[in-house]
Amino acid sequence: MEKFKTFLSMIKVEHTLFALPFAFTGMFLAARGLPSVMTIFWIAVAVLGARSGAMGFNRVADAKIDARNPRTENRDIPAGRLSVREAVLYVIISFAVYFFAAYMLNPLCFYLSPVPFAVFILYSYTKRFTFLCHIVLGVALGIAPIGAWTAVTGSVNIGIVLLGMAVLFWVSGFDIVYACQDIDFDRDEGLFSIPKYLGLRNSLNLARVFHIISFLIFLYTWIYFDLGYIYLVGIIITGVFMVYQHSIIRPEDLSRLDMAFFNLNAYISVSICVFTFLDLMI
Repeated sequence: MEKFKTFLSMIKVEHTLFALPFAFTGMFLAARGLPSVMTIFWIAVAVLGARSGAMGFNRVADAKIDARNPRTENRDIPAGRLSVREAVLYVIISFAVYFFAAYMLNPLCFYLSPVPFAVFILYSYTKRFTFLCHIVLGVALGIAPIGAWTAVTGSVNIGIVLLGMAVLFWVSGFDIVYACQDIDFDRDEGLFSIPKYLGLRNSLNLARVFHIISFLIFLYTWIYFDLGYIYLVGIIITGVFMVYQHSIIRPEDLSRLDMAFFNLNAYISVSICVFTFLDLMI
């Protein structure tokens, strides 16, 4: 149990709040309310399994790099609190749970389940060869609402793909911001990231552009899905959070980056989920 707790700590299981609310948003939209209890359960299990497996694999793939980075050298694998073999075991279990949950949802979910899996694995290596690593992470999380829609309807439509794109730009934007703290390490190690090539100021400006695009797509989904003003209020609140997020981060001062990255992003994803649910139910 201690090793399992260490694994949960390593993958920061609480950060499932970034992906699960968007999966539930896709689920609510697909059902125009609440689907069956079992559908909700298996969607939650699928997201938790996929996210745990993806994050665990990323930690295993980056273990040697993390050990050389002063910011990450105390992570569980480099610090010796969890061995690579133990981490791999939990990763295998997590992905097995993900595939089983997809199987329990419907045939299309199961047939498509290798696609997100391939994206998760690819992401862990992208910073070794492309600065588009931030976009790939955005794709990985943008799949969540699309997968949930598929779980409910057994199909995919353009509206839910647009919602996935909104998530893609949102995630890519905050990952660019997060990567700013490793700009010197990436240069020294020969790793790829947008901050390494554009510098801090230009990278933060690009992140702002990504978040503007994300906000506009969220706004368009209000029209596409013919939602009410409760959803619109949620989108406006999300926009306020995004503006505040960027107001507390400056090229010369990244000290509040953790607050901008973890707290505010959780507020954004939960807000959209809650206001979507309230709009559809009320």
